[in-house]
Amino acid sequence: MSLYRKIFFGRKPGWDQQPLPHIHVSCPNVTLSEDKVRQYAKVCDFDFDGQMLPITYLYVMAFRLHACIFTHNAITFPLLGMIHLKNSISQYRQVRIGEQFNIECALTSSQETDSGLEFELVSKVFVGDELVWESLSTYLYRIEGAGRRVRPPKASQMNWENPVNWQLNEDLGRRYAKASGDYNLIHLHPVLSKRFGFDRVLAHGMWSKARSVAQLMPQIGTRPCTVEVAFKLPLLMPAEVSFGIDSEHESGLVFELRDIKGRRPHLSGNVIFLD
Repeated sequence: MSLYRKIFFGRKPGWDQQPLPHIHVSCPNVTLSEDKVRQYAKVCDFDFDGQMLPITYLYVMAFRLHACIFTHNAITFPLLGMIHLKNSISQYRQVRIGEQFNIECALTSSQETDSGLEFELVSKVFVGDELVWESLSTYLYRIEGAGRRVRPPKASQMNWENPVNWQLNEDLGRRYAKASGDYNLIHLHPVLSKRFGFDRVLAHGMWSKARSVAQLMPQIGTRPCTVEVAFKLPLLMPAEVSFGIDSEHESGLVFELRDIKGRRPHLSGNVIFLD
């Protein structure tokens, strides 16, 4: 929690208009708690056998290094209101809970766009010298007055037949925070989220991705794959949402998380199989 106090309450002067430097952090010899993994699996609806990690779980560990980068002195802007635009996770083989991991994370690039400053964090997880898992996250720091008003995103043209519906309760953000250690205030309580312009709590984007991957596990099985997502519209809770899969693609699967009417996308993604 101390890192989150620095992220949300630390005083920063604002972006100095300079490209962000390359920042690299690492944490060797990481071991996992079966109880924590099980708690995470339950919140995200993975079928956890006590051995094989959910594909998205190592992001929870990598995000702790993200937080270290966010609080680095070279990051001169406040992180309140920062937006997670996209995330890609590649798992090259199944990973066991009892393995020991070396985790690395680097801020690799940044660029000014019509919307603000975009930057990327690359996270890698090794067992010994073997790269078993990696992730790419793209973030946006909005710059006041940048760009023109963006039209709300539309649902994709994917096949949308027989979607499944999920009921999301308001306490989901708190349960995910407890399981993941990611205590972003806008996901915890409506009083806190209202301070940042939302009248209800928001579902965490990486919960939405994890829950989507859990739904896709019958199709993914044990195959190595890359799961890419783009975060679209904020998902305010409580809510009922719909999830659909289109498997009629040569490279893998296409999926989307939408509102209950199937019109507005909250998350769009695809699975690319690597074998």
